[in-house]
Amino acid sequence: MGRISTLVLIGVGAFFIALAPLVKFWAAEKIIAAPANQFGITRLTATGAQYFSKQDLKVLTADLDIIVTTRGDVKESKDDVVVWDEATVVNDVTNRRPQIDLSDRRSAFDKYTGAGVNCCAVNVKKAPVTLEGQIYKFPFGVEKKTYKVFNSSVQKAFDATFVREESVNGLPVYVFEQQIPSTKTETLTAPASVLGMTEEGDVQVDRYYDGKVTFWIEPATGAPVKQEQQRHEVLKTQDGVERSLAFVATAKMTDQTVADLVSSAQKSKSQINLLKNIIPLVLLIVGVAFVLVGVLVGRRAER
Repeated sequence: MGRISTLVLIGVGAFFIALAPLVKFWAAEKIIAAPANQFGITRLTATGAQYFSKQDLKVLTADLDIIVTTRGDVKESKDDVVVWDEATVVNDVTNRRPQIDLSDRRSAFDKYTGAGVNCCAVNVKKAPVTLEGQIYKFPFGVEKKTYKVFNSSVQKAFDATFVREESVNGLPVYVFEQQIPSTKTETLTAPASVLGMTEEGDVQVDRYYDGKVTFWIEPATGAPVKQEQQRHEVLKTQDGVERSLAFVATAKMTDQTVADLVSSAQKSKSQINLLKNIIPLVLLIVGVAFVLVGVLVGRRAER
Protein backbone atom coordinates (compact mmCIF):
# COMPACT_ATOMS: atom_id res chain seq x y z
CA MET A 1 0.00 0.00 0.00
CA GLY A 2 2.85 2.33 0.91
CA ARG A 3 4.55 1.75 -2.43
CA ILE A 4 1.34 2.54 -4.32
CA SER A 5 0.89 5.77 -2.33
CA THR A 6 4.48 6.72 -3.05
CA LEU A 7 4.08 6.20 -6.79
CA VAL A 8 0.77 8.11 -6.86
CA LEU A 9 2.20 11.08 -4.95
CA ILE A 10 5.34 11.24 -7.06
CA GLY A 11 3.29 10.83 -10.24
CA VAL A 12 0.93 13.67 -9.29
CA GLY A 13 3.89 15.84 -8.35
CA ALA A 14 5.65 15.15 -11.65
CA PHE A 15 2.43 16.02 -13.48
CA PHE A 16 2.20 19.43 -11.76
CA ILE A 17 5.90 20.11 -12.35
CA ALA A 18 5.50 19.30 -16.07
CA LEU A 19 2.31 21.39 -16.25
CA ALA A 20 3.99 24.56 -14.89
CA PRO A 21 6.13 25.38 -17.97
CA LEU A 22 3.30 24.26 -20.26
CA VAL A 23 0.98 26.89 -18.73
CA LYS A 24 3.70 29.55 -18.75
CA PHE A 25 5.01 29.10 -22.28
CA TRP A 26 2.09 27.62 -24.22
CA ALA A 27 -1.31 27.93 -22.56
CA ALA A 28 -0.77 31.55 -21.53
CA GLU A 29 0.16 32.48 -25.11
CA LYS A 30 -3.06 30.88 -26.38
CA ILE A 31 -5.34 32.34 -23.72
CA ILE A 32 -3.99 35.91 -23.82
CA ALA A 33 -5.45 37.49 -26.96
CA ALA A 34 -7.42 40.45 -28.28
CA PRO A 35 -11.18 39.75 -27.91
CA ALA A 36 -13.43 39.01 -30.87
CA ASN A 37 -16.43 40.51 -29.08
CA GLN A 38 -14.80 43.91 -28.55
CA PHE A 39 -17.04 46.90 -27.82
CA GLY A 40 -15.76 50.28 -26.74
CA ILE A 41 -16.34 54.00 -27.08
CA THR A 42 -13.34 56.33 -27.12
CA ARG A 43 -13.67 60.11 -26.87
CA LEU A 44 -11.17 62.74 -27.91
CA THR A 45 -11.25 66.53 -27.87
CA ALA A 46 -9.50 69.07 -30.08
CA THR A 47 -9.34 72.67 -28.85
CA GLY A 48 -9.06 75.50 -31.37
CA ALA A 49 -9.19 73.21 -34.39
CA GLN A 50 -9.56 74.62 -37.90
CA TYR A 51 -11.53 72.94 -40.65
CA PHE A 52 -12.95 73.84 -44.05
CA SER A 53 -16.73 74.01 -43.73
CA LYS A 54 -18.56 72.85 -46.83
CA GLN A 55 -21.66 74.56 -45.51
CA ASP A 56 -19.98 77.98 -45.13
CA LEU A 57 -17.37 77.51 -47.86
CA LYS A 58 -14.68 78.87 -45.53
CA VAL A 59 -12.38 77.77 -42.74
CA LEU A 60 -13.93 77.75 -39.27
CA THR A 61 -12.23 77.61 -35.87
CA ALA A 62 -13.89 75.42 -33.25
CA ASP A 63 -13.53 73.03 -30.36
CA LEU A 64 -14.28 69.50 -31.52
CA ASP A 65 -15.75 66.45 -29.82
CA ILE A 66 -14.63 63.20 -31.47
CA ILE A 67 -16.41 59.93 -30.71
CA VAL A 68 -14.93 56.62 -31.87
CA THR A 69 -17.05 53.47 -31.52
CA THR A 70 -15.39 50.08 -32.00
CA ARG A 71 -17.35 46.84 -32.29
CA GLY A 72 -16.02 43.34 -32.94
CA ASP A 73 -17.53 41.18 -35.68
CA VAL A 74 -17.67 37.84 -33.86
CA LYS A 75 -19.01 35.88 -36.85
CA GLU A 76 -16.12 36.91 -39.09
CA SER A 77 -13.46 36.44 -36.41
CA LYS A 78 -11.97 32.97 -36.63
CA ASP A 79 -8.78 31.08 -35.77
CA ASP A 80 -6.09 33.66 -34.92
CA VAL A 81 -7.83 36.60 -36.61
CA VAL A 82 -10.28 39.09 -35.10
CA VAL A 83 -12.34 41.61 -37.09
CA TRP A 84 -13.30 45.00 -35.68
CA ASP A 85 -15.52 47.70 -37.20
CA GLU A 86 -14.98 51.33 -36.26
CA ALA A 87 -17.11 54.47 -36.76
CA THR A 88 -15.85 58.00 -36.04
CA VAL A 89 -18.07 61.05 -35.58
CA VAL A 90 -16.64 64.58 -35.33
CA ASN A 91 -18.86 67.26 -33.77
CA ASP A 92 -18.27 71.02 -33.83
CA VAL A 93 -19.04 72.09 -30.26
CA THR A 94 -18.30 75.81 -30.71
CA ASN A 95 -20.64 76.36 -33.64
CA ARG A 96 -23.11 73.67 -32.50
CA ARG A 97 -22.78 71.64 -35.66
CA PRO A 98 -23.00 67.88 -35.19
CA GLN A 99 -21.38 65.38 -37.52
CA ILE A 100 -19.15 67.71 -39.48
CA ASP A 101 -17.21 64.60 -40.45
CA LEU A 102 -18.14 60.92 -40.50
CA SER A 103 -15.79 58.04 -41.27
CA ASP A 104 -15.64 54.30 -40.82
CA ARG A 105 -13.25 51.44 -41.30
CA ARG A 106 -13.14 47.67 -41.02
CA SER A 107 -9.96 46.00 -39.85
CA ALA A 108 -8.72 42.46 -39.35
CA PHE A 109 -5.63 41.62 -37.31
CA ASP A 110 -3.81 38.81 -35.56
CA LYS A 111 -5.27 38.58 -32.06
CA TYR A 112 -1.86 37.72 -30.57
CA THR A 113 0.49 40.12 -32.37
CA GLY A 114 -1.87 42.94 -33.41
CA ALA A 115 -0.51 42.83 -36.98
CA GLY A 116 -2.92 43.58 -39.83
CA VAL A 117 -4.44 40.73 -41.84
CA ASN A 118 -5.91 41.26 -45.30
CA CYS A 119 -9.20 39.40 -45.27
CA CYS A 120 -12.84 39.78 -44.36
CA ALA A 121 -13.53 42.79 -46.63
CA VAL A 122 -11.25 45.20 -44.77
CA ASN A 123 -11.83 48.78 -45.88
CA VAL A 124 -11.59 52.48 -45.06
CA LYS A 125 -14.73 54.50 -45.85
CA LYS A 126 -16.05 51.44 -47.73
CA ALA A 127 -13.05 51.45 -50.11
CA PRO A 128 -10.88 48.30 -50.09
CA VAL A 129 -7.54 48.75 -48.35
CA THR A 130 -4.34 46.78 -47.85
CA LEU A 131 -3.49 46.56 -44.16
CA GLU A 132 0.06 46.47 -42.83
CA GLY A 133 1.75 46.99 -39.49
CA GLN A 134 0.05 47.19 -36.10
CA ILE A 135 -3.66 47.99 -36.21
CA TYR A 136 -5.33 48.60 -32.84
CA LYS A 137 -2.66 47.35 -30.49
CA PHE A 138 1.00 46.51 -30.20
CA PRO A 139 2.17 42.91 -29.59
CA PHE A 140 2.05 41.38 -26.12
CA GLY A 141 5.43 42.01 -24.52
CA VAL A 142 6.24 45.30 -26.25
CA GLU A 143 9.94 46.01 -26.80
CA LYS A 144 11.77 49.34 -26.84
CA LYS A 145 12.12 49.43 -30.61
CA THR A 146 10.40 50.74 -33.75
CA TYR A 147 7.10 49.26 -34.93
CA LYS A 148 5.14 49.86 -38.12
CA VAL A 149 1.68 51.24 -37.26
CA PHE A 150 -1.14 51.60 -39.80
CA ASN A 151 -2.65 55.06 -40.30
CA SER A 152 -6.19 54.91 -41.67
CA SER A 153 -6.19 58.52 -42.94
CA VAL A 154 -3.23 57.88 -45.24
CA GLN A 155 -3.93 54.13 -45.52
CA LYS A 156 -0.29 53.22 -45.03
CA ALA A 157 1.93 52.07 -42.17
CA PHE A 158 4.67 54.31 -40.81
CA ASP A 159 7.37 53.86 -38.18
CA ALA A 160 6.39 54.42 -34.54
CA THR A 161 9.65 54.84 -32.62
CA PHE A 162 10.17 54.23 -28.92
CA VAL A 163 11.14 57.52 -27.27
CA ARG A 164 10.81 57.15 -23.49
CA GLU A 165 9.19 55.52 -20.49
CA GLU A 166 6.42 57.26 -18.55
CA SER A 167 3.51 56.48 -16.28
CA VAL A 168 -0.15 57.22 -16.97
CA ASN A 169 -2.37 57.34 -13.88
CA GLY A 170 0.33 55.38 -12.06
CA LEU A 171 0.63 52.70 -14.78
CA PRO A 172 4.14 52.30 -16.32
CA VAL A 173 4.02 52.70 -20.12
CA TYR A 174 6.25 52.98 -23.17
CA VAL A 175 5.83 56.07 -25.34
CA PHE A 176 6.11 55.81 -29.13
CA GLU A 177 6.04 58.64 -31.68
CA GLN A 178 5.03 58.34 -35.32
CA GLN A 179 5.78 61.02 -37.90
CA ILE A 180 3.63 60.94 -41.03
CA PRO A 181 5.07 62.82 -44.03
CA SER A 182 2.93 64.96 -46.31
CA THR A 183 0.90 62.50 -48.35
CA LYS A 184 -1.89 63.00 -50.89
CA THR A 185 -5.07 61.31 -49.68
CA GLU A 186 -7.70 62.31 -52.26
CA THR A 187 -8.57 64.59 -55.19
CA LEU A 188 -11.59 66.90 -54.94
CA THR A 189 -13.39 69.52 -56.99
CA ALA A 190 -14.04 72.97 -55.52
CA PRO A 191 -15.11 76.44 -56.77
CA ALA A 192 -12.02 78.47 -57.67
CA SER A 193 -13.45 81.57 -56.00
CA VAL A 194 -13.68 79.80 -52.64
CA LEU A 195 -9.95 79.09 -52.81
CA GLY A 196 -9.10 82.76 -53.48
CA MET A 197 -8.41 82.18 -57.16
CA THR A 198 -9.41 84.47 -60.03
CA GLU A 199 -10.41 81.62 -62.34
CA GLU A 200 -14.08 80.94 -62.96
CA GLY A 201 -15.82 77.64 -62.33
CA ASP A 202 -14.46 74.64 -60.50
CA VAL A 203 -10.88 73.47 -60.12
CA GLN A 204 -9.35 70.21 -58.96
CA VAL A 205 -7.57 70.21 -55.61
CA ASP A 206 -5.55 67.54 -53.88
CA ARG A 207 -5.89 66.96 -50.14
CA TYR A 208 -2.58 66.42 -48.33
CA TYR A 209 -2.13 64.99 -44.85
CA ASP A 210 0.84 65.16 -42.51
CA GLY A 211 1.01 64.78 -38.78
CA LYS A 212 2.38 63.21 -35.66
CA VAL A 213 0.79 60.50 -33.51
CA THR A 214 1.96 59.73 -29.98
CA PHE A 215 1.06 56.37 -28.41
CA TRP A 216 1.25 55.51 -24.70
CA ILE A 217 1.44 51.69 -24.60
CA GLU A 218 1.25 49.32 -21.62
CA PRO A 219 4.14 46.94 -22.48
CA ALA A 220 2.85 43.64 -21.07
CA THR A 221 -0.47 43.80 -22.94
CA GLY A 222 0.47 45.99 -25.91
CA ALA A 223 -2.68 47.98 -25.21
CA PRO A 224 -2.84 51.73 -25.87
CA VAL A 225 -3.91 53.69 -22.79
CA LYS A 226 -3.50 57.19 -24.21
CA GLN A 227 -3.11 58.77 -27.63
CA GLU A 228 -2.55 62.20 -29.12
CA GLN A 229 -2.92 63.04 -32.82
CA GLN A 230 -1.46 66.17 -34.39
CA ARG A 231 -3.18 66.42 -37.74
CA HIS A 232 -2.45 68.92 -40.52
CA GLU A 233 -4.39 68.73 -43.81
CA VAL A 234 -4.38 71.25 -46.63
CA LEU A 235 -5.86 71.67 -50.11
CA LYS A 236 -3.45 72.20 -53.02
CA THR A 237 -4.23 72.90 -56.66
CA GLN A 238 -2.61 70.83 -59.39
CA ASP A 239 0.28 73.31 -59.60
CA GLY A 240 1.26 72.36 -56.03
CA VAL A 241 0.21 75.68 -54.48
CA GLU A 242 -1.49 75.46 -51.08
CA ARG A 243 -4.89 77.16 -51.34
CA SER A 244 -6.66 76.43 -48.08
CA LEU A 245 -6.55 74.56 -44.80
CA ALA A 246 -8.70 71.42 -44.80
CA PHE A 247 -8.35 70.19 -41.22
CA VAL A 248 -5.82 71.22 -38.59
CA ALA A 249 -6.17 69.94 -35.04
CA THR A 250 -4.49 68.29 -32.07
CA ALA A 251 -6.84 65.63 -30.76
CA LYS A 252 -6.31 64.21 -27.27
CA MET A 253 -8.15 61.45 -25.43
CA THR A 254 -10.37 62.69 -22.62
CA ASP A 255 -9.39 62.02 -19.00
CA GLN A 256 -12.30 59.58 -18.63
CA THR A 257 -11.28 57.62 -21.72
CA VAL A 258 -7.69 57.41 -20.47
CA ALA A 259 -8.87 56.29 -17.03
CA ASP A 260 -11.03 53.54 -18.60
CA LEU A 261 -8.19 52.33 -20.83
CA VAL A 262 -5.73 52.31 -17.91
CA SER A 263 -8.18 50.29 -15.80
CA SER A 264 -8.67 47.77 -18.62
CA ALA A 265 -4.92 47.47 -19.21
CA GLN A 266 -4.28 46.93 -15.49
CA LYS A 267 -6.79 44.07 -15.41
CA SER A 268 -5.27 42.46 -18.49
CA LYS A 269 -1.78 42.91 -17.08
CA SER A 270 -2.84 41.17 -13.86
CA GLN A 271 -4.34 38.27 -15.85
CA ILE A 272 -1.12 37.91 -17.82
CA ASN A 273 0.92 37.91 -14.62
CA LEU A 274 -1.44 35.29 -13.15
CA LEU A 275 -1.11 33.00 -16.17
CA LYS A 276 2.59 33.49 -16.87
CA ASN A 277 3.99 33.72 -13.37
CA ILE A 278 1.72 33.02 -10.40
CA ILE A 279 -0.08 29.88 -11.62
CA PRO A 280 3.11 28.23 -12.99
CA LEU A 281 4.91 29.00 -9.72
CA VAL A 282 2.06 27.53 -7.65
CA LEU A 283 1.99 24.43 -9.86
CA LEU A 284 5.74 24.03 -9.47
CA ILE A 285 5.59 24.40 -5.68
CA VAL A 286 2.67 21.97 -5.37
CA GLY A 287 4.41 19.50 -7.67
CA VAL A 288 7.64 19.59 -5.69
CA ALA A 289 5.66 19.22 -2.46
CA PHE A 290 3.87 16.11 -3.78
CA VAL A 291 7.18 14.58 -4.87
CA LEU A 292 8.79 15.24 -1.48
CA VAL A 293 5.81 13.78 0.39
CA GLY A 294 5.89 10.76 -1.89
CA VAL A 295 9.58 10.22 -1.17
CA LEU A 296 8.97 10.51 2.59
CA VAL A 297 6.07 8.07 2.45
CA GLY A 298 8.24 5.64 0.48
CA ARG A 299 11.04 5.78 3.04
CA ARG A 300 8.66 5.17 5.93
CA ALA A 301 7.15 2.21 4.10
CA GLU A 302 10.62 0.71 3.67
CA ARG A 303 11.34 1.07 7.38
